[in-house]
Amino acid sequence: MSTVEAPLYPIAVLIDELKNDDIQLRLNSIRRLSTIARALGEERTRSELIPFLSENNDDDDEVLLAMAEELGVFIPYVGGVEHAHVLLTPLETLCTVEETCVRDKAVESLCKIGSQMRENDLIEWFTPLVKRLAAGEWFTARVSACGLFHIAYPSAPETLKTELRSIYGQLCQDDMPMVRRSAASNLWKFAGTVESAHLKADIMQMFEDLTQDDQDTVRLLAVEGCAALGKLLEPQDCAARILPVIVNFSQDKSWRVRYMVANQLYELCEAVGPEPIRTDLLPAYVRLLRDNEAEVRIAAAGKVTKFCQILSPELAIQHILPCVKELSLDSSQHVRAALASVVMGMAPVLGKDATIEQLLPIFLSLLKDEFPEVRLNIISKLDQVNQVIGIDLLSQSLLPAIVELAEDRHWRVRLAIIEYIPLLANQLGVGFFDDKLGGLCMQWLQDKVYSIRDAAANNLKRLAEEFGPDWAMQHIIPQVLEIANDSHYLHRMTLLRAISLLGPVMGSEITCSKLLPVVVNASKDRVPNIKFNVAKVLQSLISVVDQSVVEKMIRPCLVELSEDPDVDVRYFAVQGLQSIDQVTMSS
Repeated sequence: MSTVEAPLYPIAVLIDELKNDDIQLRLNSIRRLSTIARALGEERTRSELIPFLSENNDDDDEVLLAMAEELGVFIPYVGGVEHAHVLLTPLETLCTVEETCVRDKAVESLCKIGSQMRENDLIEWFTPLVKRLAAGEWFTARVSACGLFHIAYPSAPETLKTELRSIYGQLCQDDMPMVRRSAASNLWKFAGTVESAHLKADIMQMFEDLTQDDQDTVRLLAVEGCAALGKLLEPQDCAARILPVIVNFSQDKSWRVRYMVANQLYELCEAVGPEPIRTDLLPAYVRLLRDNEAEVRIAAAGKVTKFCQILSPELAIQHILPCVKELSLDSSQHVRAALASVVMGMAPVLGKDATIEQLLPIFLSLLKDEFPEVRLNIISKLDQVNQVIGIDLLSQSLLPAIVELAEDRHWRVRLAIIEYIPLLANQLGVGFFDDKLGGLCMQWLQDKVYSIRDAAANNLKRLAEEFGPDWAMQHIIPQVLEIANDSHYLHRMTLLRAISLLGPVMGSEITCSKLLPVVVNASKDRVPNIKFNVAKVLQSLISVVDQSVVEKMIRPCLVELSEDPDVDVRYFAVQGLQSIDQVTMSS
């Protein structure tokens, strides 16, 4: 091929592949746009590639989505920001397609490009695009337009700003619910760019129109932006304009709107100040905690600790605590689970006395809940209570429930308890731990679920680190080594796992005298799985013991295993011998 024709080749390939029947070829072609643009050069990309893409937009949604994404990062390939406007045409067309994800990606790419464009170019190219989309005959264009106003507005001259506010107001009252939904969800972005005077007048009027919409999907999207909108206003304006809407929405006939209020209420509290919280938002929140829809109660229950943190302890005890007691007995297990995941955080807010009198009975009832997720959520946050009520009371009230859960029929509950044990051990101290929980830790090593046995081995390592090698030598090692004679090969494998974890913690002397002989003896086991795990454990102990012990005990054992009939045993034994050789060479 001649040098003159060479640059034409990439665009020819692109055109061929874009028209190919195979969607994968078309996709590959679109994803290589940046490579092709570099080959063509900036000028030909602007004059040939971009017009070609603008014309070829009738394709599968997957291809259009990839195109919308690629064009968002295309500014360097068209000659920089001074030529960025050429990318607007293909993206404008993509903003009008039926598939939502393509439109959303096109809007995202337009926002990326618009945020880098020069002010004059925004006025000359970007703002007219927004106006065209907003006036589009088909609703998809108007839906996309709503997400672009916050880019076009800041650089516009005063007369154009007035026009843009007016157009957005019309979109908020559009005949199509999809357009009003888009206007509602993007209002807070647009509001963030509007001057304070117009914010209070024009934007708040749009907000009020959207909150009175017939469609609950529009109202709930308006609620979603409430907190962001409230933070743009002065506290007194927020209390006067947004607060009444939220309080009204907490009693909305649509449960979806009430659900959104329950999610947004805490964020709004930060914008209005303490007095409106006490007089208006607290009663609204209590209503949501007692809502007749379980989904609303779930959302409200999930915020109970955050809400208590902005109230005085007296108000929390008087108004929130009675609701928490009701929710702990709720008929929906998901409500109880949502409450269990946060209720422990109330302890530091309420203080020791109220926690002991009021919260502790709730914790105990949730710890004994029939639904495992509820029990799990409580267990995972127990440390928050320890800090408030002290270890003595914890051991008297909660420990019996913890011991009971250690034998729970659901293995994930047992697993959560195991992971909590080292923290509990730290707080209980050695003596108390030995009396109450020591036996449990050994019992878990022989659990029928692998994840429990593995977690139990890790647990022993963490306990040895917590209480020291001397304690471990007295309380852990003897019981662990007894498992060597267990008839069940899975239990013997757990022993090897525990030894590999305990070795580095116990140090060279105890490993050589107590642990290593057990591992070497296990190499004579009749089960191949045990033998190749012996090889892996021996390899892990090379760095723990002295070189003389490696040569005297570990190498001969691995050499013997390297001649085993089983291929896996031989493989891991050879790996162990290679590790010894590497250590020998480096030393």
